[in-house]
Amino acid sequence: MNVAYVDTSCLVAIAFGEKGAPALARRLQRFQRLVASSLAEAELRSAFVREGRAWEPALLDRVAWVVPDRPLSAEIEAVLATGYLRGADCWHLAAALYLAGDPKLLAFVTLDRTQAAVARALGFK
Repeated sequence: MNVAYVDTSCLVAIAFGEKGAPALARRLQRFQRLVASSLAEAELRSAFVREGRAWEPALLDRVAWVVPDRPLSAEIEAVLATGYLRGADCWHLAAALYLAGDPKLLAFVTLDRTQAAVARALGFK
């Protein structure tokens, strides 16, 4: 199955029509399944409030949620051993590691350069 973990940065770009959003939306359409940590909903909804926009729940229609049933200590340690990231960016990569087990089996889509570099170093597509 062609699956991608989508970071909030991508969802925000698409929602607000940022530069490159149409190409990003087309890229995400190529995946059979999109997954994200439930943190993405909080981050995305917060961005809508910050921008004074009405919430658009349909933006998350294709997203399946990663809901860990344990602390992600091992995954967080692996992420931070690979490179420093702020808390939320670290959490998204840790959640993706939790889901994938083997990062080579999952694409990680983000617009954040530092997060993308750490994702590549971890082995995500």
